[in-house]
This record gives sequence, C-alpha cells and structure tokens, in this order.
Amino acid sequence: TNCEYDSAAAFEEAGAITDIQIFRNRDATDIRESVSCFEKAIDQAQIIMFPGGFSAGDEPDGSAKFFATAFRNERMKLAVERLLHERDGLALGICNGFQAMVKLGLVPYGDIWGQKEDSVTLTNNTLGRHISHMAHLKVVSNLSPWLSLAEEGGVYVNPVSHGEGRFVGPAEGIQKLFERGQVATQYCMPDGRISMDDAYNLNGSYFAIEGITSPDGRCYGKMAHAERRGRGVACNITGNQNLRIFEAGVRYFAD
Repeated sequence: TNCEYDSAAAFEEAGAITDIQIFRNRDATDIRESVSCFEKAIDQAQIIMFPGGFSAGDEPDGSAKFFATAFRNERMKLAVERLLHERDGLALGICNGFQAMVKLGLVPYGDIWGQKEDSVTLTNNTLGRHISHMAHLKVVSNLSPWLSLAEEGGVYVNPVSHGEGRFVGPAEGIQKLFERGQVATQYCMPDGRISMDDAYNLNGSYFAIEGITSPDGRCYGKMAHAERRGRGVACNITGNQNLRIFEAGVRYFAD
C-alpha cells in the first residue's frame, strides 16, 4: 500500500520498533515464503497493523480484499489468534486496513471469522467518488486501549481519503455496538455535535460512525488517517490532530 511508511513513523515516534512486511504473490514460491515471513513476524510482535493506502490499482475492495485473502491462510490466521488471545496483543487498521479488519471479522468480533449475513461493512461513499478532506471526529467511547489517552467526548481532526468508507449495517446490530461501547469514534461538527450532514459525515456513514472496536477493545478499525500528522503536515488546520492512538498502543505494553 502507500501508507505503511507514515504508519511506521507514527509508531516509531511513540517508541515502538517496527517491521514492515511485504506480501509477495508473483508465484507460488513467493506466496509460500511470504506466509512464512508473516507468520514469524506476527509471532514476534505485540501489535499488528493493517495500513491504509492503495493496492491492486485501488479496484473495488482492492487492498482490503488482498489483506483478507492473505490473512485467511491458516498459518497466518493462527498467528494472529496467538497474538490476540495468547499474548494479549493489539490490532489496528486504518482506511483500507479498516476495511480488511471488517472483512476478516477482527472488528467487530475480535476474531478472524469472516463476515456474516447481518455483518456491518464499508461501502461506496454516498457522494459516489473519492473524497479527500479533513474530518472532525468525536471520541464517544475510550474503553479501547487504543483510545486510553484520548479524551472521551473530545473532538479531533484527521484527514480522510477514500472512495469506499461508508459504514453501513443493520440498525439493530449497530445499536448493540453502541451499547457495548464498541462504537469508538463518530464524525461530528467542530463543536462536537454528531451530524449526518454530508459536510461533516463526509461519506454518509450510518449513525456517522468513523471507527469501531472488537468487544474487548484490543482491535480498532477507523477510516480517518491518524498517522498523517506531524511537523509541516496540515499546519493551516485548527484543532487537535493527535488522537494519541500510537502512543497508547505502545504504552499498553510499556506500563
């Protein structure tokens, strides 16, 4: 994809040691070697991140589809399960990485189960095209370790850049996510009011949902690019741009 370097930089700024893995699929040998490398890397990690960005020409479901296919491999799937359930690990997905986590079932279920008939999903923006904009986000639940350093009720500003970021699903299922505190972040107005207006809910997500977590909060997926910040980035934009999710992820293991 084209966001792994920004993501690695954000983690490294927070004190993490990163290891960018590339899944090669030119032939069967490449795939076997990549599976082995990924399995080994995951078994040595405390956090796995599915970065955002384009791949496969950004065809519909492009990189998310690629991620999901790769991680359904039994060896990679078991490595992720060991990370999450035996070592208390964390998982993060941003933009297309969020799409991948939804397709895999890591959010909202917390396991690689795939999607069910009544699952939530991410689909085409109501605008019908790619959007690139700064979005205001409200933290409505900070039960997740990823949001332990964010202020509940706080408003943050992150860039969005996607064509398929509209969060949709059955109303009853989404209501259960709210009740369990799994809806972590919503699109809002600058004053913090949740809004369905397309000036603020830029992709038309149901209930203005921007990010959700697994039941235990250790898997977090979001659309807005929290990694795209730093010196010289969006310096003409007012508002708090730092959700501190990368710092929170590192502190989860350091404290």
